[in-house]
Amino acid sequence: MGLSLLPKPTPCILFLALLSFTCFTSTDAYDPLDPNGNITIKWDIISWTPDGYVAVVTMNNFQQYRHIPSPGWTLGWTWAKKEVIWSMMGGQTTEQGDCSKFKGNVPHCCKKDPTVVDLLPGTPYNQQIANCCKGGVLSSWVQDPTSAVASFQVSVGRGGTTNRTVKVPKNFTLKAPGPGYTCGPAKIVRPTQFSTPDKRRVTQALMTWNVTCTYSQFLAQKTPSCCVSLSSFYNDTIVPCPTCACGCQSNSSRSGTCVDPDTPHLASVVSGSGKNNLSPLVQCTSHMCPIRIHWHVKLNYKEYWRVKVTVTNFNYRMNYSEWNLVVQHPNFDNLTQLFSFNYKSLTPYGSINDTAMLWGLKFYNDFLNQAGANGNVQSELLFRKDRATFTFEKGWAFPRRIYFNGDNCVMPPPDAYPWLPNTCSRQKVSLFALVLASFVSFVFYAHA
Repeated sequence: MGLSLLPKPTPCILFLALLSFTCFTSTDAYDPLDPNGNITIKWDIISWTPDGYVAVVTMNNFQQYRHIPSPGWTLGWTWAKKEVIWSMMGGQTTEQGDCSKFKGNVPHCCKKDPTVVDLLPGTPYNQQIANCCKGGVLSSWVQDPTSAVASFQVSVGRGGTTNRTVKVPKNFTLKAPGPGYTCGPAKIVRPTQFSTPDKRRVTQALMTWNVTCTYSQFLAQKTPSCCVSLSSFYNDTIVPCPTCACGCQSNSSRSGTCVDPDTPHLASVVSGSGKNNLSPLVQCTSHMCPIRIHWHVKLNYKEYWRVKVTVTNFNYRMNYSEWNLVVQHPNFDNLTQLFSFNYKSLTPYGSINDTAMLWGLKFYNDFLNQAGANGNVQSELLFRKDRATFTFEKGWAFPRRIYFNGDNCVMPPPDAYPWLPNTCSRQKVSLFALVLASFVSFVFYAHA
């Protein structure tokens, strides 16, 4: 059934549609589906040196579904005094800076504002510490908490040798790998305690301070990064992603950012399109989004109903490893079976179980390939019906919102959702019944 049978938009529907498009622009550092999510950076001074200290810096990703993909995190700060970095383990600075004032033993870094990156896998063991050397990749807390931690060790000179003389660094920045994170000031906290391997002795850091970094999608990119399309078995209308959801082909300021999939010698065109791999190069579509999520209401049983979810990658420059979806729908409290995806219930609103996190199975479909024939993953979800709430009317069967890798996706306007085919026919039947009843009444009274 086509859109011609849909009712005319009312002011209420238009208002809801406007909300669906403006939800992205209102995104800030507070995430209602993960209100306590952040990346906490902890500095533990573990020993003093003749002119400074040795510290272990640990990054904990406490975000449930937002991770840091390749090429990884980049951490920066500004020294409070004239500190230098004599040596590092598990990480390195991107620049050494001007160390011409030093003779003999030259520091690892002399910059006032050093920038640190993680070491790559395969680094020699004598340069490693625990939780290092992952190429800067951090998993989300739900997907793999053991891989949601990164550490490096730094030996700081000219930085004070007591708790009174040490000054905490300032202006922390975190890129993952692009912008999006805002870090607060360093705060001195109670020293961290450590247990020995035999659990019989507890030691503690000489001094500890924490830095908290929060994510804002609005700061991460100027346009959305994903969109949602819808379809159902009871309506032949396929609702596409909104036009220009992530950009428009005709926008001259973004010219050259999409590629026609039918272009001859496509591989050479993509490889020669630029060196900046962080900016997406997408397949030319009406929505221009790197990622599209399609929600299809597939089957209706007596006690159950079935949904097929497909994630398609239109970005020629990105393979999404450890991808994840967060879907909000009221029937997730009765999810019965899930095929080829992992699942965890998120309860951001306490006892209300309407939010689910989905991600791929390791070594099977946790890697979403670049745009092309293999650039998609899919699964099916089986829900048990709750007679008190279940309905196919008014778009109830479709998700309220969807996140991909922690970014809110653009939903179609509510007045475009697939409607039940009997919506209009029921109105026609009711009208016919009313006319028939009126005619019968007229005939009855005319002969009375």
